[in-house]
Amino acid sequence: MRKLIVQQWVTVDNIAAEEDGGLSFVSGEPFDDEVTDNPFQNNLMGFIDSVDTLILGANTYNQSKDYWPYAEGQGEYGKKLNNLTKFVASSKLDDAPWGDFPAATVTRDPVATIRELKEQSGKDLWLWGSLTLMRSLLDAGAIDEVRMLVCPSSRGKGTHLFEDQRNLKLLEATPFDNGVVLLRYEV
Repeated sequence: MRKLIVQQWVTVDNIAAEEDGGLSFVSGEPFDDEVTDNPFQNNLMGFIDSVDTLILGANTYNQSKDYWPYAEGQGEYGKKLNNLTKFVASSKLDDAPWGDFPAATVTRDPVATIRELKEQSGKDLWLWGSLTLMRSLLDAGAIDEVRMLVCPSSRGKGTHLFEDQRNLKLLEATPFDNGVVLLRYEV
């Protein structure tokens, strides 16, 4: 059975979005196809190779649709991200174009859609950002793993990744030279 994996960028004080909704703390760097010895980028490439479907909430979709399909300097990572099958959870959108790439499918019932996708053959599913959607999917028991990319900064205020108590099982803790630490947890 396929898994639904959440990947979230967070600060060391567990902020997943700044007060204005921004992510200025993200410690990523553009993906250069010429660089092959970057453990951080290799890890992210390994992750994107392990999924074939991207799930987004409506807000994350709206923040991403004008950047990623046209992103310069994101190399093979950007190409792979843009070519993933995409679903957008929204009660208002009727369509979800993605530049010149295949459009996302809009779902009004993300829990049912994810349960159906998990039963199909294929690679794992990736929930990208989308805190509101993430929380509803956690409550529905649809999320299998949380990948936190912990950035070497704090914000003090903003939106925390978790708003409730969760007991998680550590699967991996990997530090990288850029200061980011990958924490993988089983839900």
